[in-house]
Amino acid sequence: MEKIRRGPLKSAVPSNVVSPVRRCSRTACGRPAVATLTYVYADSTAVLGPLATYAEPHCYDLCAEHSERLTAPRGWEVVRLANGSAPSRPSGDDLEALANAVREAARPQERAAQAGGARGADPMEVARRGHLRVLRSPDS
Repeated sequence: MEKIRRGPLKSAVPSNVVSPVRRCSRTACGRPAVATLTYVYADSTAVLGPLATYAEPHCYDLCAEHSERLTAPRGWEVVRLANGSAPSRPSGDDLEALANAVREAARPQERAAQAGGARGADPMEVARRGHLRVLRSPDS
């Protein structure tokens, strides 16, 4: 009996057809997915958010066009989460909170220098509970 030499096994699907980009789950749509749709049946809610890191079995990846045109069954609510791909600009409240945090971080060093390094009673501190402090308003 003579042995037949065979080459390496060939894939049934050519490798140039398989793409690492996830595609829209809608039938006959080959566009790249940009959002993930998840149904929360207990709350009658459809949640559309940024593209999930991994493809999940009960989630649907949608392209930009299908995610914009998404509708839910009657009585259901559609929750659209903010797209994480667009960088959000800081608001005025964010900048003010950051400035206040920087000022507060600089204050203990100033007070320690004024007290000569000795730990004294803080005139702004009204009460303390664990690591939390109740502070008096600087206006009063």
